[in-house]
Amino acid sequence: MVMIVIGGSSSPKLSAALASELQATLGKTEIKRFPDGEGYVRILDSLEGEEIVLVSNTYPDEKLVETLLLCDATQEFDYESLVLVIPYFGYARQDKKFNDGEPISARAMVRALEIYPDKFLTVDIHANSIIEMFEATEASNVSAAEAIARKLKEIGVDFVLSPDEGRIRTAEKVGKDIRVQSDYLVKKRIDGSTVKIEPKSIDVAGKRVAIVDDIISTGGTIVNASTELKRVGASAVIAACTHGLFAGNALDRLSACCDQVISSDTLENPTTAYSVAPAIARAMK
Repeated sequence: MVMIVIGGSSSPKLSAALASELQATLGKTEIKRFPDGEGYVRILDSLEGEEIVLVSNTYPDEKLVETLLLCDATQEFDYESLVLVIPYFGYARQDKKFNDGEPISARAMVRALEIYPDKFLTVDIHANSIIEMFEATEASNVSAAEAIARKLKEIGVDFVLSPDEGRIRTAEKVGKDIRVQSDYLVKKRIDGSTVKIEPKSIDVAGKRVAIVDDIISTGGTIVNASTELKRVGASAVIAACTHGLFAGNALDRLSACCDQVISSDTLENPTTAYSVAPAIARAMK
C-alpha cells in the first residue's frame, strides 16, 4: 500500500514537501475554472486501496469550494483511509455568536468538512475550541512553533514577543527553543487619543526583536508595535507568523517598518520562509 498526497491549488509547495516528509507519492490533479467562474477538479491518479492525504485550504472562498470538490472526488475511489489537511482554516475567527442572527462560521465549516475524512489536521487554528466541534472524525491542531523557532534562530533574535497576552504561550515556546527571553505586548492608554504599545517588562534597547503571531491579516498591531519598538531602541524587528494573509496593502506597510517579515507555507506568498510539512508529518505518524 502506498500513501499518496493530493494537493489543492492553494498549497502546491506544502503538498510536495509533505509528500517528501512522508515518503509518499505526490498525486496529479487537474484544477481549473470554467468561464462562468465555477471550479473544476479531477484527480488523475487511481486512489484504489490507497492511504490518501488531501492538502487544501478553505481560504479564500473559492478554495473552500475547491476543497469540497476534491473531497467529493476521493469518494469515487475505494480507498483505505483519508486524512484531510487544511493548512489554514478559514472562518476560524468566528467560533461563537456575537450578535443575534449570525452563524457560527467555524461550526459551519466543520459540519461541511467532517463528513469526508477519517482524520482531520490543521495548523495553528485561531481558536482551539473549533477542534472540539468535530464529532464525526478525529481532529487535531498542529503547532508551527518549532518551525518558527528554527527559522528565527537562523535569522538571529535576542528575544520574542507575542502581540498580546493571549498568544504568550507560543512566544514562550519559541523563546525557549532558541534560548532567549519572551514577553507580550501591552497597550497603555496615555490620553483619550494616544495608545502606547510596549513589552510588558523587558527592555528592548539595542536588541533584535521577533513579534510572533498565528495570523497577520491587516498588520495594524504589528505596524504599531514595530514603530514603538524602534522608537525605544530596538535594533531590528522581525514579524513572524504562521499564516500570512496580508490583506490589502498590509505587506507594504509591514515592510516599511519591519526589518523582515516571514510566514509559513500554509498560505504561499512572497514572505514564505519555512515549512510546516515536518510538523504535519510528525502529527500523522
